[in-house]
Amino acid sequence: MSSKLDLHSYRVNYDKNREFDFKKIINPFTLFKQWFEEFDNDNFESEVNAMTLSTINKQGFPKSRVVLLKEFDEKGFIFYSNYKSEKGVSIENNNRVCLSFFWEEHQRQVIIKGYAEKTSLSKSLAYFNSRPKGSKLGALVSNQSSVIDSKKILFDKLIELKDKFSDTNIPMPSNWGGYNVSPIEFEFWQGGNNRLHDRLRFKLVNNNWIKHRLSP
Repeated sequence: MSSKLDLHSYRVNYDKNREFDFKKIINPFTLFKQWFEEFDNDNFESEVNAMTLSTINKQGFPKSRVVLLKEFDEKGFIFYSNYKSEKGVSIENNNRVCLSFFWEEHQRQVIIKGYAEKTSLSKSLAYFNSRPKGSKLGALVSNQSSVIDSKKILFDKLIELKDKFSDTNIPMPSNWGGYNVSPIEFEFWQGGNNRLHDRLRFKLVNNNWIKHRLSP
């Protein structure tokens, strides 16, 4: 039997020594875009658009998984999925969701609470048609979150569909498309020395973003 791991010494010193200029920051979307572009421009190997999506199922249990952000503006944050997947069913039942970005290299985290709604069919179709052929076929192959006997089933179906659509356009599945998360709250976290992190929260109140600095 393996011995118990001692994790007490597992720690990182947050040494970027950055602080929010509280008075100058008036819009959470502007700050998010700035942070996103700073990370992206540094050419780290990490996926800057990888985000953790948390949903709540009918039993009241939360579940988190990593998905990819594909578009964002002041209307919201867009990702794509199978509507009949576990997360799709959860969103259908309760569209209150949470997004979380962690950019380790910059010692930053962003947490966004909001409401998820399906994007228009035309928007979903436009994005689907822009995807590589393999990704399109994968959306057709996988009944996401369903139980399967083996991975061979997927590979066999992929071969079958490659032959079927070798010379024709690949159709978008009817149960596949985008979600737009409309934010009601942002929290920006910047790591600091001695665990005195900087935290800035924006809450949407009567269509205005109200900001507060939070204790770490």
